[in-house]
Amino acid sequence: MSKRKSTRAQGYKRTGSQEHKSIRIVIPCVLVGFALFCRAFAGGEVSSTKEECALKIYLPREITVKDEAISLGEVSIIRGKESLVSKASGISLGQISMPGQSIVVDRPTVLSRLACSGISVSEVTLIGAKKVIVRQEQQIIQGSEFVELAREFLRKHLPEGTECQFEPIRVPIDLVVPGDVKDVKLFPRLAGDTAGGQGKVEVSVVGDGKEIGVCEVTFGLKYNSRRAVALVDIPAGGTFGPENIRIEKVLSDSPEACDWREPYGLVARRRIAADTVIRSNMVSLRKGDVIVKRNRAVVIQYESPVLLVTAVGKAMQDGRAGEYIKVRNVDSQRIILAKVKENGTVEPVF
Repeated sequence: MSKRKSTRAQGYKRTGSQEHKSIRIVIPCVLVGFALFCRAFAGGEVSSTKEECALKIYLPREITVKDEAISLGEVSIIRGKESLVSKASGISLGQISMPGQSIVVDRPTVLSRLACSGISVSEVTLIGAKKVIVRQEQQIIQGSEFVELAREFLRKHLPEGTECQFEPIRVPIDLVVPGDVKDVKLFPRLAGDTAGGQGKVEVSVVGDGKEIGVCEVTFGLKYNSRRAVALVDIPAGGTFGPENIRIEKVLSDSPEACDWREPYGLVARRRIAADTVIRSNMVSLRKGDVIVKRNRAVVIQYESPVLLVTAVGKAMQDGRAGEYIKVRNVDSQRIILAKVKENGTVEPVF
């Protein structure tokens, strides 16, 4: 009995001794944890206060703005104390004075503007790029677009039936339109005539109902035409034919004459060397050839500096160039005397 009691007492005592040990170990741990928590809390408070007072500014490499005037808030991302952020955002960094211009804003410039506005450099942290390239939002009308528009316009306004090629003498530069202009339209118009182998077109650029620019496009005009070239030496009085001339298609500075035709059957007024371009003053009708035949219809034509009168007649006899024949006017049935011309018409003699 006594042994059992002793055993129970020792056992209980051991247990009690371990509980006291546990308490002695836990209490210091709690104190250390509490101390660490307080320290962490205090440290967090200091860090939060420091972050709230600091001003962090992120600078991108490039940015596009809508307005001409540039502020720091438009070209960067600003974080920090609300009062400082508001103040820094409104700081001016300059102005874009012309379309297409870009402004470079570097870190020293930003710090200088901040200091001038009363924000200490020690309160500012700059991150991101070392400088920002600032451009204004804009539209660009390329010079090639002006050329194509002017080419199509000029093609539609040439005389009907004219075949022509257009080569721009100088491609105009690109036109920069500010980004705030929305409704942009192009209006081409002729600038003078197409004489001298050139054609000029002015393209007016209208934005939001107002003209904002004019671009001039000048073309060198090359007309599709034909010409006769001597294959061999042709003596004076020689007759033109496929054996001694060839017809070439060429580009010319002036349009082809409306009455141009191959000079087959005509004769050379003088000697023409091989490879010479045959012009109208080098040819004539064969002497003795009958141009107007008896009982055939003929055009009666009278021309003066201020008047041109034509009528239809009937030749009463054969006629050669320069001869005078009788012709009956079909309308009045009156017989007149007329001179036969090289082009096959007759001119009345009064």
